[in-house]
Amino acid sequence: MPKVKSDYVECDQHEKAYQAQEAVFVARKRAATGIRQKPMRFTKSVGLGIKTPTAALEGNYVDKKCPFTGNVSIRGRILKGLVISTKMKRTIIVRRDYLHYISKYRRFEKRHKNIAVHCSPAFPVKDGDVVTIGQCRPLSKTVRFNVVAHEPAVHLKAGKKSFRVF
Repeated sequence: MPKVKSDYVECDQHEKAYQAQEAVFVARKRAATGIRQKPMRFTKSVGLGIKTPTAALEGNYVDKKCPFTGNVSIRGRILKGLVISTKMKRTIIVRRDYLHYISKYRRFEKRHKNIAVHCSPAFPVKDGDVVTIGQCRPLSKTVRFNVVAHEPAVHLKAGKKSFRVF
């Protein structure tokens, strides 16, 4: 069980605007020692059997689009895919491979889709990793999914465009 912080620790400040979680009031008065206080970091459980990562519980990042520390709920589809690009800030591209049946030839053809996914700083995602993504509300023009679990890459020999079904 990770330790929940009760005293305030300054959040990572990398932006021009001051970064603070919406659900936490920074300037609260310190109460007497006998009274139980709420923690100074807002975290929540996504549900659906998904564990909250320890980096979300113990970290000091601020991400309003994170499903564990922000204002985003996971609902709808839960998918798995292969990370092929991490070049954007907090957004990754996930490749999903599938088979499409052609009835005339009674055979399958390989197809794929690339999905833009928001990746919270709680996950150290690299190219080649397998991630579990959950559908959420639209976060931007193209992003409608959020990373909820992460598995490090096992097969480094396979290229970005190799066909893998999960």
